[in-house]
Amino acid sequence: MNKLKIGLIREGKIPPDKRVAFTPLQAEEVEQRFPHVKVLCETSSIRCFQDQEYQALDIEVTENVGQCDILMGIKEVPVSSLIPGKTYLFFSHTLKKQPYNRKLLQAALEKNIRLIDYEALKDKQGNRLVAFGRYAGIVGAYNGLWTYGNRYKKFSLRRAYDCFDVNDLKLELEKVKLPPIKILLTGSGRVGKGAMETLDSARIRKVNIHDFLYKKFEQPVYIQLSSGDYHTRKAGGHFNREEFHHHPDRYFSHFVDFTKVTDLLLAGAYWNPKAPVLFTREDMLASDFKIRIIADITCDINGSVPSTKRASTIPDPIYDYDPVMDALHPPFASDSYVSVMAVDNLPCELPRSSSEEFGRDLIDRILKPLLTDDTDGIIERATITSNGRLTSHFAYLDDYAYGTDI
Repeated sequence: MNKLKIGLIREGKIPPDKRVAFTPLQAEEVEQRFPHVKVLCETSSIRCFQDQEYQALDIEVTENVGQCDILMGIKEVPVSSLIPGKTYLFFSHTLKKQPYNRKLLQAALEKNIRLIDYEALKDKQGNRLVAFGRYAGIVGAYNGLWTYGNRYKKFSLRRAYDCFDVNDLKLELEKVKLPPIKILLTGSGRVGKGAMETLDSARIRKVNIHDFLYKKFEQPVYIQLSSGDYHTRKAGGHFNREEFHHHPDRYFSHFVDFTKVTDLLLAGAYWNPKAPVLFTREDMLASDFKIRIIADITCDINGSVPSTKRASTIPDPIYDYDPVMDALHPPFASDSYVSVMAVDNLPCELPRSSSEEFGRDLIDRILKPLLTDDTDGIIERATITSNGRLTSHFAYLDDYAYGTDI
């Protein structure tokens, strides 16, 4: 009996991504849990796990994954690398009709590819089953503290990508020596929880809203806000989470209450473009606007945070924003500017740890429906293209895929 073959593909997007769907140990586990499956690893010089680490566990490393039935990557696969007739799993970044990936979706249709998007893998309630959000939060908060240490010359941390894994990073946080500043974290999902891990590891005390707004402290503190903490219903009455998610335009933001006392902002909340922004450029011009460092973990360009004018990069993570001239400058150019960290691929800074958690979720939540029985429709709902056509769940991409929206 021929075994079904899963190929771990080499990342081809530039800049390269070091993450992988399965670690060597997880690849071995997949073969043990699913005896009808064989895992192959496409050779790579950039992957965070070396080819030899897979070979040491008898996982075949190969130059040619064309023999595989299912191909799994992380970032978008270059159009020229797509193999016709295969099943692919990766983050396609086409679900919002991103213009730069139109040709990728068109190629998937032309090459009769079954494209399954990790972002669309959800349970019946719409909850995502695999994601890198926790590590975006961990690294984003770490980079926020790193930025503070560099701007004010209070302490020096290694870059996150110089840490071997998340445990090494948390040991590095012992070097954090903050004055009694106030740190504000938005978001209560995976990103927010990851950021909390970093702040707690740095021994920063969490406080409540009243104390954050009105009390002075002798040590650094932070607060975590959910949407209901800074949005008010226009028609009056209590905040309704479900209503806010579906009709954010029915609410206004009073986030400026917090900008008067906050020193460091960690923006980790998902933002709906129809929802109010956290604050405006005009708010930043106010004499009582206190924030001088923003780690925009969500990195919505021209979104909820007006200073996020562009994404920054892992090698060059910081830029300064001058709200007076609405202009960007090199980092730490002036005390009057706001320093912005807006790296849009934060989990890449801890590729070994983030790959391990991602692979764990794939094994525990996705492989059974993918390989044996999709009773709950998890794979079916996440399949964008199949048999040369868009599936019914993604029919809204028709104009985007065929260029009729241009």
